[in-house]
Amino acid sequence: MAGDKIERNVMLSDEQIEFLEEMAKQYDLPDVDKVLRVLIDYAIEDGDQEEIFEQIRCLRC
Repeated sequence: MAGDKIERNVMLSDEQIEFLEEMAKQYDLPDVDKVLRVLIDYAIEDGDQEEIFEQIRCLRC
């Protein structure tokens, strides 16, 4: 899904940022922005939206 990118601010926890940084390092991606785009592209193309969004995950409540 190449194309123009629009900059957005996203609020994340330290744990989420650490995860994104680790995935960038592990998979030799240029930055956490790319990791986030990969995750979103997966959700769009291959993810089960019900599985992703209907299950309540309260890791930081």
